Amino acid sequence: MNHKQLVSATLIGLGTLSAASAHAVPDAPQAWEKCAGIAKAGMNDCGALDGSHGCAGQAKLDNLDIEWVYVPKGTCEKITGGQVAKVKPAK
Repeated sequence: MNHKQLVSATLIGLGTLSAASAHAVPDAPQAWEKCAGIAKAGMNDCGALDGSHGCAGQAKLDNLDIEWVYVPKGTCEKITGGQVAKVKPAK
């Protein structure tokens, strides 16, 4: 393979890689959903679904059904144990 062919093959490869990686990261979410059952202890977003507390960071255990985190809409159902609690528009 001569220099010109090598450069051409490299550029084609880089273009293919760029196109593939462009689709690996989703666009910014249009909406978020509360995903219950996946929050780690102390890492929940806002209050518990049952009203037992009203603040973020108060989950006592991992993966409680009443504790949730915001994820992009359509993501929760892809996560083992995740249950959609509510959907809200992105800001």
